Amino acid sequence: MVEKTYETPCGTIRYWTNDKKDSPVAIAFLPGLTADHRLFDRQVSFFEDQYKLLVWDAPAHAASWPFAFDFDLRDKAVWLDGIFQQEGIDSPVIIGQSMGGYVGQMYAQHFPERLKGFVSIDSAPLQRQYVTAIEIWLLKRMEPVYRYYPWKSLLKSGTNGVATSAYGRKLMRDMMMVYDGDQARYAAISGHGFRMLAQAMEADLPYEIKCPAQLICGEKDRAGSCIRYNKAWHWQTGIPLAWIKGAGHNSNTDAPDEVNRLIGELLKKVSSQG
Repeated sequence: MVEKTYETPCGTIRYWTNDKKDSPVAIAFLPGLTADHRLFDRQVSFFEDQYKLLVWDAPAHAASWPFAFDFDLRDKAVWLDGIFQQEGIDSPVIIGQSMGGYVGQMYAQHFPERLKGFVSIDSAPLQRQYVTAIEIWLLKRMEPVYRYYPWKSLLKSGTNGVATSAYGRKLMRDMMMVYDGDQARYAAISGHGFRMLAQAMEADLPYEIKCPAQLICGEKDRAGSCIRYNKAWHWQTGIPLAWIKGAGHNSNTDAPDEVNRLIGELLKKVSSQG
């Protein structure tokens, strides 16, 4: 995987990709809020010899800094498409964890003819119908919570709360430690991310997934109402939903073999459709 950059009006996005020219499809891995490209290490190592891969540090995250907080979820989707064009990727498969799944849905809204496949890992639907008014109200007001919560306690809850495995918890701790000594930046990233999410939901757009898709959710996912959202998402759309036994919110780190198997099945389906 080679590190590359993409310039935006708000800052430089850093991403990593391989040089797989004969790949049947191209895959973009999008990490969740405050996580970085390392979240998908177990997926990258599994798929990099088979497919063209791309994984980023989302705007303002980790190496994609400094970055002005003057963008929304649509901007992220547009910049992602710019990276695809820069890499010569015409029909991507997007695999998004948590916030990364929301970016994928925004991409589906604005580039439906380009998206070839979609996997949601412990994410949730972006449509307004799934969330309550109080949930949106709270999303807009999360930054002070992350700014004034004791850092050591935040570090503990942030790692134990999203993963059940020793590997998953250590990885999340390592990613959070990027912001050790700069809790204000961590809070700004978190608060801005949740506000973007609320605004995208309030826009009340269709966010329809028209390509082959797979929903994945850890049975022990305790992040917000992720389990409830995924049950409703599956019921409303018919998109297949796989529950990952014993896994938390970062189920791709808690059960990488099972998640990789599910991703692989979708990739074979997408490849067979040409």
